[in-house]
Amino acid sequence: MAAELTVHQLIAKHRPTLDQALEAIRTRAYWSPHPEHPKAYGEHGSLDMAAGKAAFDALLGTRLDLGQPGTDGFVGGEVSPYGIELGVEYPHADVDVLLPAMKAGQKAWRDAGAEIRAVVCLEILKRISDRTHEFAHAVMHTSGQAFMMAFQAGGPHAQDRGLEAVAYAYVEQVRTPDTAEWTKPQGKRDPLALTKQFTPVPRGIGLVIGCNTFPTWNGYPGLFASLATGNAVLVKPHPRAVLPLALTVQVARDVLSEAGFDPNLVALTAERPGEGIAKTLATRPEIRIIDYTGSTAFGDWLEANARQAQVYTEKAGVNSVLMESAGDYKGMLANLAFSLSLYSGQMCTTPQNLLIPRDGIRTDEGPKTFDEVVADLARSVDGLLGDDARANALLGAIVNPDVKARLEAAAGLGEVALASREIANPEFPGAVVRTPVVVKLDGAKPDDEAAYMSECFGPVSFAVAVDSASDAVELLRRTIREQGAMTVGAYTTDEEVEQAVQEVCLEEAAQLSLNLVGGVYVNQTAAFSDFHGSGGNPAANAALCDGAFVANRFRVVEVRREA
Repeated sequence: MAAELTVHQLIAKHRPTLDQALEAIRTRAYWSPHPEHPKAYGEHGSLDMAAGKAAFDALLGTRLDLGQPGTDGFVGGEVSPYGIELGVEYPHADVDVLLPAMKAGQKAWRDAGAEIRAVVCLEILKRISDRTHEFAHAVMHTSGQAFMMAFQAGGPHAQDRGLEAVAYAYVEQVRTPDTAEWTKPQGKRDPLALTKQFTPVPRGIGLVIGCNTFPTWNGYPGLFASLATGNAVLVKPHPRAVLPLALTVQVARDVLSEAGFDPNLVALTAERPGEGIAKTLATRPEIRIIDYTGSTAFGDWLEANARQAQVYTEKAGVNSVLMESAGDYKGMLANLAFSLSLYSGQMCTTPQNLLIPRDGIRTDEGPKTFDEVVADLARSVDGLLGDDARANALLGAIVNPDVKARLEAAAGLGEVALASREIANPEFPGAVVRTPVVVKLDGAKPDDEAAYMSECFGPVSFAVAVDSASDAVELLRRTIREQGAMTVGAYTTDEEVEQAVQEVCLEEAAQLSLNLVGGVYVNQTAAFSDFHGSGGNPAANAALCDGAFVANRFRVVEVRREA
């Protein structure tokens, strides 16, 4: 089949989906082409649950040779947070060979135009979607997410975020027409006439530095934003979470090749133990875009040192929930209990600080003291996680020893309102599973401030006693301004308090959720509708996803000719 025909087929196949995505980001209404339920897969060539598990099992102990230039060996060593050694080996790259090979295909990719790039990206996403069950196991056994969360967040939700990035990239590239006829009147003289041609040109090679907890969800926006805007993309996974991104690169290379493009437009670089190649790669002159999710320290280093690149970072923040009053006390407690428990709090959006007036709050069940609110929340978490099977399905596993150490140290920071307990996982005896800890702190004590004003990533929350609602609002402001926040939650029935919290979030650029009591949680965001982060506070310098996230990945170059 000729490459040209393949491209036309891809346009016919995927243009309707692209148009629906464009409409979704315009209206912000709910939409997703990727089913959330595991039983939706298994038809039309996609893997069902059993086939997906079999495909994952078949990967264990194998070598994933991607056929990349410059492969100088193979590396591995991933151990699942559930206690399984994956035993998969990945190509280690000589970047002096690989990077020039990646640049070689960019001209044809650039010249293909925005629409063709978009539909090729959509074909990559479709093939990943068809293997969602396989990818779910890969995400589960590298991140420690429970299966259903790995299936949804690592599968359809990640694919949605990738598609969303493609849609924004397309919008920004077609904002300027391909050509224009320009005529300027000159009175009695002949007019000046030019033909102008406008071409979106890529910046260069994009580097995606993957994270341990959400390799696909956090990796796909940058990968597809850069690829859709004409850039080659080098994927550097987290050493503990290589497999999901390696499979992604494998699919991308296959699709690019079948569509008549250079497969080296997408490549993987795995690292040897302790090699730390991210710093080396990030400062290479060929690397012109960097997408990073992880610690504040390395994010700050990238922003300061990778001066040749456009750097997009999602770093650490301190997320707060202000609790002033509640119109549905039981609903508030249930919603917060789920938010604190989901994936053992190992989400950049999980609430950490619960800001509660020390004199208590008003509720539909009457006034509640500070101690009552905290005790009731602790009981709500205990009730949610009382059944070990349900607890395992919500908590997943602790992703690495650092999280476990922080959890154990948190109990010494103040009065423990909810102690963490160990839960056995019968299916995976090697899994480290812990319930959340809630510690009481005093917002007026400097020693306590040192704890609640820094991120404690994992299943750790602080119930912070403050003097009043207005003090809570000001502490919220200071926390966002100094530490950043990916999310803010607030519970209040008071219009003035609501307006004050909203104003803080508008001024400090933090995403706010008010009075959530149902099945939507502060730590969840929906692609095509919600913005993940804002790019306006220290937690992240970009939002997933908006026009600013894609527009600076390419520049428009103009060629003028006499008409």
